Amino acid sequence: MSRKHILCSVILAFSFPAVAMESSQGGLTVQKVADDFDEPWAVDFLPSSGLLVTERDGALIHLLQDGTQIEVSNVPDVVAEGQGGLLDVMVPRDFATSRQVFLSYSKAQGRGAGTALGVGTLSADGTALEGFQTIFEMARGSTGGRHFGSRIVEASDGTLFLTIGERGDRPSAQDLSRHNGSVIRVTRNGDVPSDNPFVNQGDAQPHIWSYGHRNPQGAALDLRGNLWVVEHGAQGGDEVNRVKPGANYGWPVISYGRHYSGLKIGEGSEKEGMEQPAHYWDPSIAPSGMMIYSGKLWPDWKGDMFVGSLKFDYISRLDGDSVTETEQLKDGATGRVRDVVEGPDGAIWFLSVYDGALYRITP
Repeated sequence: MSRKHILCSVILAFSFPAVAMESSQGGLTVQKVADDFDEPWAVDFLPSSGLLVTERDGALIHLLQDGTQIEVSNVPDVVAEGQGGLLDVMVPRDFATSRQVFLSYSKAQGRGAGTALGVGTLSADGTALEGFQTIFEMARGSTGGRHFGSRIVEASDGTLFLTIGERGDRPSAQDLSRHNGSVIRVTRNGDVPSDNPFVNQGDAQPHIWSYGHRNPQGAALDLRGNLWVVEHGAQGGDEVNRVKPGANYGWPVISYGRHYSGLKIGEGSEKEGMEQPAHYWDPSIAPSGMMIYSGKLWPDWKGDMFVGSLKFDYISRLDGDSVTETEQLKDGATGRVRDVVEGPDGAIWFLSVYDGALYRITP
């Protein structure tokens, strides 16, 4: 389903009843802010003008402060098959002057599709992306609808990180001549930064920052500016990784999970030259969306990681120092949590796939 007009119904921010959620910080208030989204995938904030929400089938929705939903025109064509479609949205820090909006999506590549990154300028009235262009697309995309990634993170220096899954082609995650199973780093116009680790390294793709990833669907900077990702394992072995330039995270050579058939993956759980996860889940929680908290409303949670679970319907809180799961935030709203973000005031916002709704958590 795609909206082709401004929705007639106005969804007021406080028109839904609030519910209580228990936590280590006492009672929390969970408020549905908007619904009627069709498989929402990502959300980000616009300064003083609401939010942007992506729907996997290809719609970008501008949610105004009064609750009106507008479908933004001139978004890229996407291959909405399997896990592919319109995926992440990222509003850069300089949006007030640039009005740029970055999107990740599955782009047609011959008979297959690959993860791509593009940018457009949001019109003054917030109804169109003007001059949208693809600034990066992965080389040699694969057929099938699995493991596109993909989260966009603006680094402290203004470059962009994009996570890419191995597209179901396991060995490709160890092949530096391909982008499958990597985190890439590019400039705002898609160029390769000269200090990327594989620049001028034979046939290696110079965009690659790290490799050996399976399907990273969450990414965030910590309070020191370090990049972290969460990625899907197979049967067990979902991982939290601190991403370092040039590092190999092991997939599919090492893993703490097993294939869905029950067979062993690769060579075991450790190998010299391959990174160990900071944390892993077994059984898998199917992690998607990641936020590292500033501490604005809950100082005790400063630096902690919040990760959505698509499988077990909760938000995982991991201690930022030990990187271990210390709490599960869960109620009837936390069904298949696809994205988790922090609002400007420190509230925690999340997208639920089950009811196609956007929620906010406050004290």
